[in-house]
Amino acid sequence: MEYAIFAIIAYLLGSIPSALVVGKAGYNIDVREHGSGNLGATNAFRVLGKKAGIIVTLSDILKGTLAVILPLLFDAEVNRLIIGLFAVLGHTYPLFAKFKGGKAVATSGGIILGIYPLLFVIMITTFLLTLKLTKYVSLSSMITGVISILISLFYRDVGLLIVISLLTLFVFYRHKENIKRIRNGTEPKIKWM
Repeated sequence: MEYAIFAIIAYLLGSIPSALVVGKAGYNIDVREHGSGNLGATNAFRVLGKKAGIIVTLSDILKGTLAVILPLLFDAEVNRLIIGLFAVLGHTYPLFAKFKGGKAVATSGGIILGIYPLLFVIMITTFLLTLKLTKYVSLSSMITGVISILISLFYRDVGLLIVISLLTLFVFYRHKENIKRIRNGTEPKIKWM
């Protein structure tokens, strides 16, 4: 029963469409009608600007973090990594935005922040360094996932390794169109870093 309750809460938290809320409330813009049409932080940066992009990124991260901290606050006997996966599902397929959401990156990071903060710092550092070098958000996200799998080996936590691997595979799946664009040279590079 505890699993069901916290899984539903995590999914609903993940379903809060940060980019849509920030876009409509702060700019009277529906980000789904601009840029890539995606409800993730990258599109928020492109359509709404740096300030809004940062707010959306932090919001998407915190959805994952809150989802895995809540069970701890209530002394629930659940695997918090598994609960976190439901937040990612909510972010990617949000109930409140016709099941069309982001690409799972920031919320996945939020899960790790809530359970393995040092690993999160390594992930953020990897992402920012890769982004600085390549200017591709999508490629940086995927590389960060792969590095995270390698780093998680040092934790000797099978559950962590499995969840990180699943999240990384999911991130690759969600970026399949980006991969095609990177291959043919049409993937847009960022201009804000």
